[in-house]
Formats: sequence, structure tokens, C-alpha cells
Amino acid sequence: MDLRHLRYFVAVADNGSFTRAAEQLGIEQPPLSQQIKQLENELGVLLFQRLTRGVRLTDVGLVLLDQARALLGMQQQFLATAQGLARGEKGHIRVGLAGAVSLLPMIPLTVRRFRELWPDVTIYLEESNTPALRKSLHDRAIDIAIVRPPVPDGAGLLVSPLLEEETVVALPKGHPLAIHPHLELEMLVDEPFIIFPRELGPGFHDAILSACHNAGFTPRMGQQAPQIASTVPLVAAGLGVSVVPRSLHQIHSGGVTYHSLGAKAPRAELAIAMRAGQHVPLLANFISTLRACCRDMNDSAISVAPIREDEEETAC
Repeated sequence: MDLRHLRYFVAVADNGSFTRAAEQLGIEQPPLSQQIKQLENELGVLLFQRLTRGVRLTDVGLVLLDQARALLGMQQQFLATAQGLARGEKGHIRVGLAGAVSLLPMIPLTVRRFRELWPDVTIYLEESNTPALRKSLHDRAIDIAIVRPPVPDGAGLLVSPLLEEETVVALPKGHPLAIHPHLELEMLVDEPFIIFPRELGPGFHDAILSACHNAGFTPRMGQQAPQIASTVPLVAAGLGVSVVPRSLHQIHSGGVTYHSLGAKAPRAELAIAMRAGQHVPLLANFISTLRACCRDMNDSAISVAPIREDEEETAC
């Protein structure tokens, strides 16, 4: 039995006539009668009572009609889902976010705009650090990630620049330097620095140290923060100062002030990472929306990287 037989069965039941059903289906009446007889023989039941004028469903036919409609409905749903997946309009996408990335305004904007464009797609967000997100990509636990490059042991992954974010200095409230809205790194030479472990974001970690060295000093390391966003509460506790992505100024711990930095300030880089060789329209749609939202934010503190040709070809 194939689904064509069920379509014929439903058409005859709806029309109450082989002749009218054949006209609706666009086939000849004798082949239709033969197909229905073949279905009855295969099922071992009589579906229709043949009358002088038309047909009438048997009791068994009445029961099976609802199930036939349900199966045909499932077929249509299956086809619609498959076609939606092929166009990137249906399904789900699992997005990993490195430390503090969720605080960037383009993230909720991207999710909202993506949901408006493709309401049948479900987005799952997972916050972690770059090494853990790399592993999740390899394990296929997530589909795409916004990470802080470089990505350690990134074999098998496609990593392309997304943006560079301005950094600011976080000072404990009441700190002598807090009277200055703008600071230079040299002014922090005697301050203990709160920084996260290098393995969580080697690129940003090294950028901070390099900027300090270019400013003529080696920072005095203080308390180590378990995550990038965790630096703010430690600064609020008076354990030191920190250089953080500007988006962290949204964390209001009540005991921190934020200050812009001069030309020697490091930049916090972000990149898009996904498995190499993925040909998924859904990912291409998400990346396109993400990049468009980054551009639309028009924030002078953020430099948006151009799209790479190999990334565009992979995620399509």
C-alpha cells in the first residue's frame, strides 16, 4: 500500500462516486476503481458498498477514513517540514555564546529579528567559555558559536571574524582615579589587575597584557576571575581594577565605575565558529541576520568584520 491509495480512498469517500472522484483526481474511472479494489484486497476489508448510483462507506470504511486523513495530513506536514528545512525556515539552531557575549545589544536584537523572519525556527542559547564551546561544536552539542579568538585546537572548525569591541576600565567605587571619566593605561601602573584565566580567552587575555606592556608596564596581577563577567563583582569588592569589554558596563554591581581608555586600549575580538563543511541554510540565515544586526547597531565602539567568502559558501 502506498499513500496514493489513501488519497484515492479519501477522494472516493468525499465524492461518494468513483466518477466524480476520478474527475477530481484527473484520472480515468476504471483505473481508480481498480486501485480501490486493490487496496481492499490488500487490507482484507470492504471499504465501500457499491450502489446503483455511487458508493457508500462501510462501517469499516468509516473508521479507516479518519486514519487515512491523519496519515495524509502527516505526509503534508512531513513535506512542508522538509521543504522548510531546505530553505532554512524550519527547525532549531543551538547557539553558543562565549563569556559576556550575551550582554552585547546585537544578541537579543539578532534573536528577535531572526524570530520575526523565521517564526518556525527555535533558537537555543548556551553560555560558556571558548574552549568549552569548541568542544561542544566538535561533539555536535551546538551548531554555531560566538567565541573569543583564537580558538585552541580549532581543527575541523571554520572561524571567521565578527567584530572588535572597545574596552573600558572598571574601578571600585570611590577609587581616587574614579574622578576621571577618561583614563590612560599608564595611570593603572600601581593597581592590582583582576583578570580571567588565559585558557578561557587567550586572545583577549594577551591583548590586555600586550596593551599594558605597550604602555610601559607589566600589570600587577591580583585576584583571578573565574569568567570574564566575574571580574566586575571582584572589582566592586575592592580587590583591584580590570579592563573589560564595554558591554560589561551593563552589569550594575553598585560598587563599580566605568571609564573610557585612550588609543592604547586593547580591543575585545569576537568571531563566529562552526563546523567546517556544514551546508545548512538555517545557519546561513542566522549568520546573515547576526551580521546585519551588528551593522545596524551603528556603534562607534564596535568594529564589524566583513564576511568571508569561505564562510558564506560553507553555511548555505
